This record gives sequence, C-alpha cells and structure tokens, in this order.
Amino acid sequence: MTRYLLSVIEPSEGEPPSPDEMAVIAADVAAFDQAMRDAGVWVFSGGLLPPSTATTMRPGLVSDGPFAEGKEHLGGICVIAVEDLDQALEWAGRAMRATRLPIEVRPFR
Repeated sequence: MTRYLLSVIEPSEGEPPSPDEMAVIAADVAAFDQAMRDAGVWVFSGGLLPPSTATTMRPGLVSDGPFAEGKEHLGGICVIAVEDLDQALEWAGRAMRATRLPIEVRPFR
C-alpha cells in the first residue's frame, strides 16, 4: 500500500459559507471520513485552524503567522493508504465533493 496526502486547499479571501451551508458541508465531510474508515484506507485526517494561528520556525527565527502569504492555505489533511494513484484520485474526488474545495494529492516517499 502507498500512502497519499490529500490536502484540502481553502481560499484565504472571500466570504465563508453560511452556517446552513457549513452544516451540509460538515455532514458530507463526516460521511466521507466514515467511508474512508469503512473502506480501510483511512490513516489520519483532520482540519486545521486558520493561518493566523500558525507559528513559523526558521533557522535563528521564530515568527507568528504562516510561512507565506497567499490567496489559498492548507485547511486540512487526510492520509490514506491505497494501492495506487488511481485509487488516491478516486478518494480525492470524493473529498473534493464533500468539502467543495480543491484537493491536492501527493504520495509519500
């Protein structure tokens, strides 16, 4: 089995979904998470707090905030164990539909 990182890419600007929309998204994400567990591909998943909560460490320097400014940021991750990239892309598609956000798929070394 190969492990893949599914990164949820959130916009840094614009209006967030309404509370009603967020309730639907949260239910879809919970169903997606359960589907990964039921299929035996789930290794780890979790959402992240906003970039403003980050602390970045560089040699000789610790600073508040994210490493880089951008129009998008990492909003959450899933680590899955599947046979190949095709299966990882199938799960990424399901994650994209659940979150309504772009998903980056990247294998571990």
